[in-house]
Amino acid sequence: MAGKVKEVPRRIAVIMDGNGRWATRRGISRIEGHQAGEAAITDTVRASSELGLEALTMYAFSTENWKRSPEEVKFLMSFHEKLLDRRVGEFHERNVKIRFLGRRRRIPGKLVRKMQEAAELTEKNTGLKLNVAFNYGGRTELIDAIREIAEEVAEGKIKPGSINERLVNRHLYAPDLPDYDLLIRTAGEMRVSNFLLWEIAYAEFYVTPVLWPDFRRKHLLEAFEEYNRRTRKYGGLS
Repeated sequence: MAGKVKEVPRRIAVIMDGNGRWATRRGISRIEGHQAGEAAITDTVRASSELGLEALTMYAFSTENWKRSPEEVKFLMSFHEKLLDRRVGEFHERNVKIRFLGRRRRIPGKLVRKMQEAAELTEKNTGLKLNVAFNYGGRTELIDAIREIAEEVAEGKIKPGSINERLVNRHLYAPDLPDYDLLIRTAGEMRVSNFLLWEIAYAEFYVTPVLWPDFRRKHLLEAFEEYNRRTRKYGGLS
């Protein structure tokens, strides 16, 4: 499968957009659209694992998603509980290491326990690092990092002049991961939506009109093919 693309990016991030529009076009509820998105999640994780990616980070629930209706938020919490019940065993067998990025506050206790159990079960796995961004916001992540650094300065552990990119990286939610190579967004929207603001500084962007419930391995490979047509300069000259 990997032979279909010249180079597979090592670290990718995905903004899973379009569940609501997918449902609206079919005259069904947004909740049913979210349910339909599970197949896309599963297929993308499987493909990323089989293709040998180092890390896949998926935007599951943002800090802004709390603004949605109480009914939809309640469903999303329950949906992710059940999703973990259905898929963690398979992902563990595939040697996937699961981690959750974001604040725990406001998340129901039952879901937090499911997250902790999934992370503990897969902690020693050495394959794909699957990062699920849940109650995550890029600005919130930076605020949390700044607070930790400020506390270290106040305690005399570091000096303000020693603050650099490496230090900031160490205080992010996933400090072990270098910057991302590729950001994929479905449903055609041209914005990053407060996702990984620090980590995607030099990532290539790939936007597809495909709505998330329809996204499959072939679309992932199309993104990788486009990635291979890019020249990454990092601010310099090719």
